[in-house]
Amino acid sequence: MKKFFTAVLFFMYIFVQGQQILGTVSGTVQDTSGDPLPFASVLVERSKLGVLTDENGFYSINKVPKGKYNLVVSFVGYGTRSVPFEISDRNSRVSLNFTLQESTENLDEVTINGKSKETKLETKGFAVSAIKTEEASLRNIQTNELLNTTVGVKIRQNGGLGSDVTYSLNGLSGNSVRIFIDGIPISTYGNSFNLNSIPPSMIKNIEVYKGVVPGYLADDALGGAINIVLHNDAKTNFNASVSYGSFNTVQASVNGLYRFDKSGLTVKASLFHNYSDNDYKVSGRSVVVTGLGGVQTPITARRFNDAYRSTGGKAEIGYTDVKWADQFFVGITGSDDYKEVQHGAFMTITPYKDRFLESDALLGSLTYQKKDLFTKGLDVNVNGLYGKRNRVVNDTVSWAYSWTGERAIDFRGDEYQYTWRSQQEGGPTLAKIKRNVASIRTGVSYAINNHHKISANHVYSGIDREDSDPLQSVLENTFLGTRDLKKNIYSLTYELTAFDEKLKTSLFGKHYQQKTTSVDPAIETDENGNDVIVDEIVSSNKNYDGYGFAASYEIVPNITLLASAEKAIRLPDETEIFGNDGDNVVANSSIDPESSENFNLGFRFGNFNIKKHDFTISTNVFTRNIKDRIGLPIETSLNVDDELIVYVNQGSGTSKGFDAQLNYSYDNNFGLNFNISRYDLKIENQGIEIDVPNTPFFTMNGGLRYSFKDLIQKKSRLNAFYNLYFTDEFSFLTAQGSNTVGNEFFSVPQQISQDFGLSYAFPNNRFIVSFDIKNIFDEPVYDNLSVQKPGRAFYLKLNYAINKF
Repeated sequence: MKKFFTAVLFFMYIFVQGQQILGTVSGTVQDTSGDPLPFASVLVERSKLGVLTDENGFYSINKVPKGKYNLVVSFVGYGTRSVPFEISDRNSRVSLNFTLQESTENLDEVTINGKSKETKLETKGFAVSAIKTEEASLRNIQTNELLNTTVGVKIRQNGGLGSDVTYSLNGLSGNSVRIFIDGIPISTYGNSFNLNSIPPSMIKNIEVYKGVVPGYLADDALGGAINIVLHNDAKTNFNASVSYGSFNTVQASVNGLYRFDKSGLTVKASLFHNYSDNDYKVSGRSVVVTGLGGVQTPITARRFNDAYRSTGGKAEIGYTDVKWADQFFVGITGSDDYKEVQHGAFMTITPYKDRFLESDALLGSLTYQKKDLFTKGLDVNVNGLYGKRNRVVNDTVSWAYSWTGERAIDFRGDEYQYTWRSQQEGGPTLAKIKRNVASIRTGVSYAINNHHKISANHVYSGIDREDSDPLQSVLENTFLGTRDLKKNIYSLTYELTAFDEKLKTSLFGKHYQQKTTSVDPAIETDENGNDVIVDEIVSSNKNYDGYGFAASYEIVPNITLLASAEKAIRLPDETEIFGNDGDNVVANSSIDPESSENFNLGFRFGNFNIKKHDFTISTNVFTRNIKDRIGLPIETSLNVDDELIVYVNQGSGTSKGFDAQLNYSYDNNFGLNFNISRYDLKIENQGIEIDVPNTPFFTMNGGLRYSFKDLIQKKSRLNAFYNLYFTDEFSFLTAQGSNTVGNEFFSVPQQISQDFGLSYAFPNNRFIVSFDIKNIFDEPVYDNLSVQKPGRAFYLKLNYAINKF
C-alpha cells in the first residue's frame, strides 16, 4: 500500500511541472423577479462546452481554452441572451450573471427540458434514485431522514440520534445494502463518521441503487447500494449552520473551499458536531416498574442513559482543474463519538445504566480524478484511505436499574446487583478493539467513441483487528487473538449507446475474493513434556463470480423503459464473522456468504413540462431470489429479553414487489411528491415458508412544499414543508407454531408520522432560518426490533452561506 501511494505521488509530481491553467466562466441565471431559473441552457459558442444551471440557477463551465467567445443562455418560455467574454492569462475566471425576459408567446404544447444529471442517472437502466440535498441542508434534517423519504428505502433505527441504523431496499436490508462515501465503503470510516453524523450540507447528492449495482461501485452489495457523493466543486464557497431542538439536541457544521485562480491550488475543509440527550418518553410492554412481590406496573418513562455525541472533520489540499488533474487531493479525516447504551437488542424490563461506547478514527486520504488522461476518452479515478480506528466498550456497574432511572428492587423490596457484575451478561468489561484499516477504489474507463465504452474497477478493503480488555487477567490478555479480513472486488463493464442515444446498455461481470484469518494462542505440550504457547491459525479464502446488465430504451421523448438483472454475492462482514461486543453481536465463524438473483423492470415518464406544470412518474417491479440469507435466527427469536444477537444463514427465499413515485411542481412554487413501496419477503425455514420477521412490507411517503415570494422583504422567500410517513403493521418476531393466539404481542402497529417545517431565505440568499416540528401529533413510532423512536420534537436552525467571494 505504501508503494502504491508513493508511486501515485511521484506521478503527480511529474505532471505538476507542466500544469496549464484553463479558464472558468460561472454565474447565475434568473428571471426579472430575481427567481433562479433551474436547468437553463448555458453554451460557449464555437465549442462543445456547455452546462445546465442547477436548482439555484447557478452554472460553472470549466476548462475553457484561452480566447474570445460568446456565452449564450436560453430557457424554455424565455428570451435568449448572448454576452462576449475572454479567457486570458490575466483573466482566467470570468463571472457573468444573466436576467432573462419571459417570452410573450404562450406554449400550449408539451415541451421537453434538457436532462439534469439526476435525470441522466435515472435513465441508464438501473433501478436508481438520485436525491438532491441542497434544500434539505437548509433544514434540520439528518441524512438518514432524507433517505427515508426515498421510494423503496426504509431506514431502520434503534432509537434516536446516534442509535444503530440499518437500511432496507426493496426487502433486502442490513449488510446486504452497502453504503459508500465517494465510492469508498463507509465501514472503513468507522462508527464515528457515518450517516448519523454527516450533515446534508457536506453532501452534493445521494445515489440509491435498488437491487442491481453498477460495476463502478465494485463491492459485494447484494440488495443495493447507497453512494454518498460529497461536494467536489472547484468554486470558492463557505457554509455554516447550527441548530438546537428537543431532547437537548445540538447539531452544527462548517464547510468551505478556497481555490487560487492562477495555480489551481485548492484547500477545503469541513467540520461537524452533534449532541443529544435522547431523553424522549417511551412506553410499552417492557417499560414497567417491578414492585414488591414482583408486581409489574406499566409506566411512561424518559430514557436516561442514551446520550450521543459525535465530532469530526475532514481537511484536504491539492489542485483542481489543472492540466494534469481535474482533482488531486491529499487529506486527513478525524472523528470520535460517545454513545450511551440504554438496553440490548430489545427494550428490556431492566434497562442499562452507565454502559457506554467510545469510538475514534484517524484516516489519511488520497483522491485523483482526470478525464482524457494521455488521450481523449481515457478517464482515471482513484480514492484511497488508510488509518486507524478504535472502539471501547465500558460496562462496569453491577447494580440493576428500572425505567425510573432508580435502582431496581427484588420481590422483597431490596435493591440488588447482577451476579455477573455488569449491565450486560458476560461480566465487567473495558473491551477495546483496535483496527488498522485500508480501502482503495481504482477505476479506469475508455470511451472508444460516442457509442462504446469499457471500464475496469477494483475495490480493496482490509481490516487488521486486535481485541483486548484490561479487566481480564494477565493470562487471559496473553491469550487474546487477532482477526484479519481482506477483501478484493473486481469488475469489468461494457457500455453501449445506440439509436441516437435512445438505447443505453451496460453489461458487467464481478469477481469477489475474501480472506479471513483468526489467530488464537493456545497451550500445547512439546516432546519434552513442557507447556508451550502456540498460535492456532484458522484461515479461509473464498472466491465467487457475479454478473449482470442494465438497459434503457427511450420509447418516445421522456418515456423510458428500464430493465436490469444481476447475480450478486454478499460476503459476511467483520461483525458477522468475528462479532462485536459494543453492538451486542456474538461471533459466528461458520457463516456462509449469501447470494441473490435480482431483477428489475420499470418505466420513467418525464420530466414533462406543460406551461408551468412539471411532473415525473417512475415505476419499478422487482424480484429477488435469495440463497443463504444472512440475518437473525428465526427459530430462536422468541425471547424478547435476549441481550445478545448472532447472525446466521436463515435459509433461502424470495422478495417480490413494486414501487412507484410521483414528483410534481407548479411554477417553481408548489411541489408535491409521493411514493409507495409494497413487497413480500419469504424465507424457507426448517421446511416451512414464513414471512421474514422484523420487516415492514408496505410503506408510503408523501410531501408538500410551497414557496411564498417577497414575503416581508423583496426577493425573500418563505418555504413551507409538510411530510407524511406511513408504515403498515408488521411482526417483529415470528409466530411460534400454528396457534396464533397472542401473536399481537409480537406486532408493531400501523404507524403514521407527520412533520412540518418552515424556512425563510433573506434577500441575499446567504442567511436562512428554518423551524421544524417532527412527529406533529406525538404518535408512538417503533422501528427495528420494536424499539421506540422519539415523539414530537421541535428544532430551530440557522444557516449562512457564501457561494463566492
